[in-house]
Amino acid sequence: MADDPREAAARYRQERERREDPELSGEAPAAASPPRPMTETERWAYVETTIAQAIRRGEFDDLPGAGKPLEGLGDHHDPDWWIRRKIQTEQLSGLGPPALTLRVENERLRETLDRLRRESEVREHLEDFNRRVIEARRQLQGGPPVVTPTRDVDAEVTAWRERRDAAAAAAAEVEVASRRPAPRRRLFGRRRRA
Repeated sequence: MADDPREAAARYRQERERREDPELSGEAPAAASPPRPMTETERWAYVETTIAQAIRRGEFDDLPGAGKPLEGLGDHHDPDWWIRRKIQTEQLSGLGPPALTLRVENERLRETLDRLRRESEVREHLEDFNRRVIEARRQLQGGPPVVTPTRDVDAEVTAWRERRDAAAAAAAEVEVASRRPAPRRRLFGRRRRA
């Protein structure tokens, strides 16, 4: 059975250090040599020792959030909760795989539809959205799964029409209210009747 290459390299390094170390060979040092870099094991031991000393000194006591559950990790049944949070915190749009872009578009679909003026444009936009969702579900290129639902075109058009009519009625009320003449005020006090 062959030796592990890492062990062989470590043995070679130790032998070389013994040959080069002036104290071990009995020679007087000619000049101070630069310190050798730490090995991975030495770095690991140094970090572990430093952390243990900090714990004994109490530097990790009373940190904010100590003993409390991590924020936002409650009852998440959605396996892609982290993607949703990333979309919200970073306000991502138009980047990344279709799963991300379609989720962002799905969240903002109502505002997008409300900016359209004609029913034919709304229907066309919804049909394009549904087509892209179905197409993204069929792709097997990896990445997060596409869980964005398709939209019922007729139901969305009806809701768009109702929102549009309500906004038009509210605008008409504001316009009527602005047309009414302001009540006249008398600049001087009332006249007294004699």
